[in-house]
Amino acid sequence: MTGKNTTSESIRLPRHVAIIMDGNGRWATSQGKRRTTGHRAGAEAVRRAISFARRNGIEALTLFAFSSENWGRPAREVTVLMELFMGVLKREVTELAEHNIRLCIVGDKSAFSARLQKQIAAAENKTAHCTGMILNIAANYGGRWDITQAAKQVALRVAAGELEPADISEHDMAAGMCLEGQPTPDLLIRTGGDIRVSNFLLWQLAYAELYFTDVLWPDFDEMTFAAAIDCFVRRERRFGLTSAQIQELAGSGNL
Repeated sequence: MTGKNTTSESIRLPRHVAIIMDGNGRWATSQGKRRTTGHRAGAEAVRRAISFARRNGIEALTLFAFSSENWGRPAREVTVLMELFMGVLKREVTELAEHNIRLCIVGDKSAFSARLQKQIAAAENKTAHCTGMILNIAANYGGRWDITQAAKQVALRVAAGELEPADISEHDMAAGMCLEGQPTPDLLIRTGGDIRVSNFLLWQLAYAELYFTDVLWPDFDEMTFAAAIDCFVRRERRFGLTSAQIQELAGSGNL
């Protein structure tokens, strides 16, 4: 798959792709280098993924950069990750704005230093006007945390008398989550060979197609991304229906 999709009637590309970027440390270790070297190499793979997604008409790209569990890693590695995060924000935000890409940092930002929080706010504000692709960077993010925060918001509405417990809906829950207002992720890609979702977008991935590859994140390139997309377009997404129902809906133009 190359170039931007021009046959949407026959090929339905994912609107939203989420990626668990795994394997930076193992990539570095396999080359006899420090794990932190792998994180820096991984930043280049991020640029390639963003470029590919933008050129192929993907509406939203969500990258799992730092989980809420990653604070337990060695202190030096966490420090390097934070410094790398700061540097990428400073260097890349201008180019994102030039390409009409809106940057959103999703997760519990309160745990970051005041300096980093200020940098995040500045980067998001600089791209807030952009109407092209949305780039979500999940940092200090956990799927259980996301659901819990949404539940707290619903509970506050109930306590205020704005909502009856019996009337709580999936929409009420989804409205309090990080990716509210964006297309639901269609495709999850995980690099590095592990086959699990690691507390990532637990609510949002309910009907996403899952694609796992042994490729370590620093080696993730356009060919690897294209292979995942090609696998996605060959799958039949039924959303609980039968194949016959899906074909009927497709034939009537209601899919």
